[in-house]
Amino acid sequence: MSATSSLGYPRIGKQRELKFALEKYWGGKLQEQELLTQAAQLRLEHWVVQSENNIQVLPSNDFSLYDQVLDITCMVGAIPERFRHLRGQVSDLDLYFAMARGWQRESEQLAAMEMTKWFDTNYHYIVPEIAPDQEFSLRDFKPVSEFIEAKNAGFLTRPVLLGPISFLFLSKTTDSLFSPLQALPKLIPVYCDLLTHLAAAGADWVQIDEPCLVLDLDEKTRVAFSEAYALLHDTPGIRLLLATYFGGLGDNLSTVMNLPINGLHIDLVRAPEQLDAVLAAFPKDKILSLGLVDGRNVWRTPLEPAIRLAKRAAQQHGSENLLIAPSCSLLFSPYDLALEDELDPEVRSWLAFARQKLNEVAVINAAVNGKEETIAQVLAENRKILADRTASSLVHDTQVQERLNQVDASYYRRQGSFAQRKRLQQEMLHLPLLPTTTIGSFPQTAEIRKQRALFNQGNLSLEEYNSFLKQQIQHVIRIQEELGLDVLVHGEFERTDMVEYFAEQLHGFAFTRHGWVQSYGSRAVRPPIIYGDVSRPAPMTVAWTRYAQSLTTKPVKGMLTGPITILQWSFVRDDQPRAGTCRQIALALRDEVQDLQSAGVKIIQVDEPALREGLPLRKSQREAYLDWAVDCFRLVAGVATDETQIHTHMCYAEFADIIGAIARMDADVISIEASRSKMELLDTFHQFRYPNDIGPGIYDIHSPQVPSADEIVSLIEKALQVIPAGRLWVNPDCGLKTRRWEEVMPALGNLVAAARRVRQAIS
Repeated sequence: MSATSSLGYPRIGKQRELKFALEKYWGGKLQEQELLTQAAQLRLEHWVVQSENNIQVLPSNDFSLYDQVLDITCMVGAIPERFRHLRGQVSDLDLYFAMARGWQRESEQLAAMEMTKWFDTNYHYIVPEIAPDQEFSLRDFKPVSEFIEAKNAGFLTRPVLLGPISFLFLSKTTDSLFSPLQALPKLIPVYCDLLTHLAAAGADWVQIDEPCLVLDLDEKTRVAFSEAYALLHDTPGIRLLLATYFGGLGDNLSTVMNLPINGLHIDLVRAPEQLDAVLAAFPKDKILSLGLVDGRNVWRTPLEPAIRLAKRAAQQHGSENLLIAPSCSLLFSPYDLALEDELDPEVRSWLAFARQKLNEVAVINAAVNGKEETIAQVLAENRKILADRTASSLVHDTQVQERLNQVDASYYRRQGSFAQRKRLQQEMLHLPLLPTTTIGSFPQTAEIRKQRALFNQGNLSLEEYNSFLKQQIQHVIRIQEELGLDVLVHGEFERTDMVEYFAEQLHGFAFTRHGWVQSYGSRAVRPPIIYGDVSRPAPMTVAWTRYAQSLTTKPVKGMLTGPITILQWSFVRDDQPRAGTCRQIALALRDEVQDLQSAGVKIIQVDEPALREGLPLRKSQREAYLDWAVDCFRLVAGVATDETQIHTHMCYAEFADIIGAIARMDADVISIEASRSKMELLDTFHQFRYPNDIGPGIYDIHSPQVPSADEIVSLIEKALQVIPAGRLWVNPDCGLKTRRWEEVMPALGNLVAAARRVRQAIS
């Protein structure tokens, strides 16, 4: 008979227990052993939940205190040189967090490791740094200890490891003549050593995740797979399940079929078309794991189509060698729909969160094993709910569809060229050389969160809450003027999240109270759910921006989240193409740009940090995505007059493969993350000869480290080597919402001072 399996479970906990424990530890309010005890309690709860929901093959080592890639980095001893002297001075745990968050003690400041998106998700991983002379050793036995921990609790688990090829594939190096994959011969013995320890502890199966197998790989990488797994397979007593997800194997199928593995997991949600090819090629005496429940979205699984796929696999492969599983780890799903008692009941009936997805896996497995009579009612209910959703009036809005049909080519064009617009904007704005600004948000203090909570609980009137927000805006405008920033922002104190704030004011979105998913470390987000056609019933940002502008003679940016980012950072409806949903959002935001202009706002920022993460993993599919994504941005900005300066912001991404699309967006100013990479990202813009203005991030806002004026001067001068002074802006990497005022004030003060020093030197 087939069995049920889980590739990983959300680690933040039902009530974000991990987030709060981490932040208490970082704040000195929790001891190391207390943090580790709470983490162990979460792991136990997750094994119990999965077991109680009929999952037979449970994962271990899917839990992380910050990031699973960073876990492997520390496990194999790939500690960047700048952190190595901390060994022995601080605990291994504090060294781990220093690598993720940076280190700031007295006069010593160490920059955090680079952070970027995990494939095409909104999860961020810590990028390993592999040097040409890199040595590896097994320094951390976390996978073994967590396996033993589960075993002692009564659960025989399948440990999860990020595979050696994907680990190196996702790494970086500062040596252009060296590829991290060249370090594989030194790395593989460490993995073999680990597998030997797992076998000694009693593990019989190990899940090795190699998500890079769904990408376009060159021949060297394919050869590396063969060489690596020939050695890994030799570990006595261990059977290997190779897990792939986020897409299909495609032209990597033959490589996988020749690997000496004992099992294979494939994603049949993202790539159901690959099943027949896999069934034809994969040996029938090996375990085949079918990812049939979407681990990355919130919609109920259409059970009958999933069952048909599973039964076809059972007929050809044998049910005794099948596992039924989610498409990937459930890390990307909210924890439990049962917590959501305030959702519209009709919308709620269409959803399944991580815990419910476990039940869906069990239902599919029951059908494969001939137990249809026990699940007949469940299947009938699933069929009815899917039909009701298709016909629901909540989903369809004819006015939105009619408006989309009226859009023509003129909607996507600005009137003048960039050069013409820049001249008109400078005449209007009178900005100095190297203008300074921020990305948008300022610290959301405990007092702001307290007042918001009182308002949401009904203990503060709307008038009182708005009065408080106005005081915060007055305060931040005064501070920015005192610091000497050239272009100001209103601080975004009324916004909890850059997507949620807009989604709450648009039709077609639903919201959860507990639908949190991890973004990185202790940072969790609560994505809105797009269930129907999107429209804007009223202006969303105009009043606050107009109020902020009334307090100063300096320009204040209107701040909008762009359509691609709203799409990417939401759970998106799966009953129509994503491009269609994005165009609906773009039309709503276009109306907002028009209203901001009419209110006298001269600079409008349309943030698109998620543009790169939406890029399909296969190159053959990227052009189509970039065409409609760029169109959606231009649909928003196309209503702006030449005098209105349009900004956009992108962060934590590799831009080389989308730089042409970024240029086609034709934003007047783009700000990008650049400090963690020491301005490496600017090379792409220089080589492409990017024509418009650029604001490379001068300091890393995800670290508590405060950069000195000298450090910022150095980065500005480095930027000036590739960007003309007349097109260079000076700004932080990202918004300042998560930082403290005692960090923000000196950092921005140094930023302004540095810009003035360089301005004086070159003028």
